[in-house]
Amino acid sequence: MQIVAVRDKKTCREFIEVPKILYRGDPVWVCPLDQDIDAIFDPGKNVYYKHGEATRWILKDDQGVLAGRIATFINYQTANIQDQPTGGIGFFECINDQHAAHLLFDTAKSWLTGKGMEAMDGPMNFGEVDSYSGLLVEGFTHPSYEVAYNPPYYQALFESYGFQTYYKQEGFHLDVTKEMPERFTRIAEWVAKKPEYHFRHFTWKDQDKMIADFAEVFNVAWASFKENFEPLQSDYILNTLKKAKVIIDEEFIWLAYRDEKPIAIYLMYPDVNMVLKHLDGKLHIWNKLKFLWYIKRKSITRARGVLMGVIPKYQGLGIESAFIWQLVQVFKRKKQYREIEFSWVGDFNPKMRKIFISVGSVSAKHYITYRYLFDRNKEFKRYPIPGI
Repeated sequence: MQIVAVRDKKTCREFIEVPKILYRGDPVWVCPLDQDIDAIFDPGKNVYYKHGEATRWILKDDQGVLAGRIATFINYQTANIQDQPTGGIGFFECINDQHAAHLLFDTAKSWLTGKGMEAMDGPMNFGEVDSYSGLLVEGFTHPSYEVAYNPPYYQALFESYGFQTYYKQEGFHLDVTKEMPERFTRIAEWVAKKPEYHFRHFTWKDQDKMIADFAEVFNVAWASFKENFEPLQSDYILNTLKKAKVIIDEEFIWLAYRDEKPIAIYLMYPDVNMVLKHLDGKLHIWNKLKFLWYIKRKSITRARGVLMGVIPKYQGLGIESAFIWQLVQVFKRKKQYREIEFSWVGDFNPKMRKIFISVGSVSAKHYITYRYLFDRNKEFKRYPIPGI
C-alpha cells in the first residue's frame, strides 16, 4: 500500500473521490458537496488557517486503487491548553482492513509528532466541532447535513489502534407531528410569555445587530463549560449564514432577550441532505436547478438543530424549553416538516440532554470522539463531565 500526500489538483480530486468509492451501494450515505469539503482545506476560505495548519493524505492499494484517506490538523489556539499539545484528525475513510487504517493513523501521528504534538483527537473537523465530528457507533440511519456518518467497522479500526473514548455524543430525534408532553408545553409556554423575556427570530434586515447578539451569547455560554473553547467572531457567523442563505428559514434562528440584553440563542437549518442525496456532490448548473426545484417543492421534511446556548446566569429557568415551544408554533404553520434532529449533544452537557428528553425526543444516534496519547505510558484523562 502507498500513502500519497495531497498536494495538487489530481490528489485533491482523489481525496474527494475516496468516500464515493467506499460508500458505493450504501443507500443511507449522502455525498457532501465537493466544494464544501474543498473549502475546509482552502486557506483562503477557512478562517482556522489564521491560527492553524492542516494536511491530507490518500491511501492506494498495491494496484493503485484508492483505499482510504485522512486529514490531520493543528489549531494552535487550543492545542497547547490540553494536558499535552494535541492535534486532530478527521475525514477518515478506509476499507475494512486494520493494516490500511493503521498506516493512515501512523502517518497522521508522524506529522503531528513532527509539529510538537503529543496526542491526537478525532474524528473531528478543522473548524467548528458541530460539523463532521465524532465517529458514529450506533444509529446508522439517515445522516443530517454535516453530521458524521460511517460504516460500523470504523469503531474497531480506531480502537484496535489504541484510541480511547475522550467524550461521547448523542443525536436526538423529535417527531414534530406528535403532541408535546403536556407538562413541558405548560411550562414552556409560561416561560415564553413572561413579560421580562422577549423571543425574536432572526431577520436579514436586522442581521448586523442580531448576529452581534448571537456571537455575544455564544461566546459567554460556551466558555463556561468548554475547556478548549475558541470565541466566534460576528463576521464568521455572517459569512456562514450567507453561504446557506438559499435554505435558511428566518424562523429557524432564535434569540432570547431579558431587558433587551441577549441571553440565549438557538440555531436550526432545514436538513439540506434530503436534497443533496440527489446531487452526488456536484453543484454544476443542472444540479443547481435541480436543487432549487427540490427546495420549491418543499421536499425537505426534516430540520437539524445545530446549537442552543444560554448564558450561565439564565440556565435552568426554562429558556431552552421556550425556544422549542416557539419552534412548535413555527412547525404548525410549516406542515411539511415532520422531524427535528438535535445533533449533537456531548456527554459533558447533561443539562441539554435532559431538556431534549423532556420534550419527547429520543436518543437515536451515538458517536464517540477519541483521543490517542503518543506516550502510551501517560495517564489517559477523559473529557470532564460536570458532577462526575
